[in-house]
Amino acid sequence: MKRAGCLLLAALPVGLTAVAYLFAPAHSESDTLSKPAASATPGVREEAKESAENPDDQAIADLPPGLAAPAKKELAQRFVATAVNSTAEWRSTYGTIKDIGDGKGYTAGIIGFCTGTHDLLTLVERYTEAHPGNGLARYLPALRAVDGTDSHEGLDPGFTAAWEAEAEVKAFREAQESERDRVYFDPAVQLAKLDGLGTLGQFVYYDAMVFHGPDTAANGFYDLRERALAEADTPAEGGSEKEYLDAFLDVHRKAIGAKRPDSDTSRVDTALRQFLHNGNLSLDTPLEWRMYGTPYTA
Repeated sequence: MKRAGCLLLAALPVGLTAVAYLFAPAHSESDTLSKPAASATPGVREEAKESAENPDDQAIADLPPGLAAPAKKELAQRFVATAVNSTAEWRSTYGTIKDIGDGKGYTAGIIGFCTGTHDLLTLVERYTEAHPGNGLARYLPALRAVDGTDSHEGLDPGFTAAWEAEAEVKAFREAQESERDRVYFDPAVQLAKLDGLGTLGQFVYYDAMVFHGPDTAANGFYDLRERALAEADTPAEGGSEKEYLDAFLDVHRKAIGAKRPDSDTSRVDTALRQFLHNGNLSLDTPLEWRMYGTPYTA
């Protein structure tokens, strides 16, 4: 466990600049994640986000591929699809779109882009810039208006059909994959590598990034990471990989429950935690997990 209030200097891989983190006393088990930790330091989170999104390319290139290896990346997409779309066949989900009642508006596509969380808007904006006149472009004013809300105003009744139709276009499928990688997969894997984590740890970061969002605000991914860092050292700091991942999964699970008390936490309980407790830090196959009670294998 980390000592409260210590200024810790991360021992990052060779060629990387060490980053200092200031931690406050650990929260008790009864604490919720509805507010930032006492040590909340947006500047530090922003620095971590910058490192994740714009890392030292050479330093990353010198590390093992980990989750970025094609077979492992495919496995990661299959797993996330079981959580987002209840199927391991992630390539069948480009056209998926529904409002699941979580306050984020429509959830759509391979990673669960949402009309209320900015990522779906960004996807359509970038796609339209590259492909003007596409079938979703006319909804951009409405998407901008509902961003940050659960409203369907200006989207109904035609947006869902337009999304499904556009998902038949190869360029839009490629755009979904590109945006998934740019916003979620690449930053999660890169930051996990900087933290000294192996393939399972990169997988854990990716899952948390998808679920909680690549945000530095309270309960976003970078806040959760900061909370975990207050509890355990990363391998880059000389800590135990298993202990750090266990601490991170504790935070991940609590944050899921903080969003909605009745939330299903099986993505942690009967999947990620199971892989960790089995000592499968390399995420070797075959894998077995349960998502929302349904068994999957890979």
